[in-house]
Amino acid sequence: MQLCTIILTFNEEDNLPACLESLRPLASPVFIVDSGSLDTTVEIAKRFGASVYEHPFKSHTEQWSWALANLPLSSNWVLALDADQRLTPELAGEIRSATDSASNQELAGMFLNRRQVFRGRWIRHGGYYPKYLLKLFRPECVEFDSLDLVDHHFYVSGKTRKLKNDLIEANLKENDISFWIEKHNRYSTLLAREEILRSSQDTTHTFRSSWRNRPDYRVLILKRVWRRLPLLFRSLFYFLYRYVLLGGWLDGQQGFIFHFLQGFWFRLLVDIKLQDLLEQAKRDKRVSPASTPAVHATQVSTQVRGSAE
Repeated sequence: MQLCTIILTFNEEDNLPACLESLRPLASPVFIVDSGSLDTTVEIAKRFGASVYEHPFKSHTEQWSWALANLPLSSNWVLALDADQRLTPELAGEIRSATDSASNQELAGMFLNRRQVFRGRWIRHGGYYPKYLLKLFRPECVEFDSLDLVDHHFYVSGKTRKLKNDLIEANLKENDISFWIEKHNRYSTLLAREEILRSSQDTTHTFRSSWRNRPDYRVLILKRVWRRLPLLFRSLFYFLYRYVLLGGWLDGQQGFIFHFLQGFWFRLLVDIKLQDLLEQAKRDKRVSPASTPAVHATQVSTQVRGSAE
């Protein structure tokens, strides 16, 4: 087989059927790595003919590393999806053609263009579209960033290309805004700790010159700049930049809710928690000189699923 798909799940009965249905045109194996779902996720996966494996969730990086190391993969390409993502028919056809084509034998990965849908609205502005994610790769070429505590990113050594058609991301559970708020409250704690980790460790190995023309290289650069901006104020700057300068206001009412909550409220919450962690580290250092922010940053549970981006 040229291709297989891996999906991580946890209580995804609302999202998984659309995801699996969109994979039918690929006619390729589907592996589900579930971390203890209490709903009908596993039953849905089996009904669609997917192979289900159970593994406890610690972080996305660890879960994906386990999946690639332990699943019985025999394909040349892996399509890595979240349960709330689905292929358009055009993208499914493009993936089949791209993975079968002899002209792509030298490629290590392919970027898919994510179309973010929030509470039924396509978030098309504010810098959210087009947004390219590396989701299709050769398993022997993939790398991870061990400092990713919330978002998971795939990196590959070798040539890449962009596919043209869209990958739709629409988490139906987020139609309940309380779910979105509670999830991002958890994310904010982890991202605050992640920022401390990144400030205390050398992460220059992620900035490879061979990545210079890739979308993920640009994101890494912007995140490095972000960590140097003043806390609290940067969230306001970011929201105004997205909503006003990049046209987020064109996304209508749901767009305002999304850009305000994701671009301002969420980032402000991260900064507040980051300030609290830094102050706690200073207090602890006065008590014990051996204590450092990095030590406290590692004392965190990463029991979250999804993406904050």
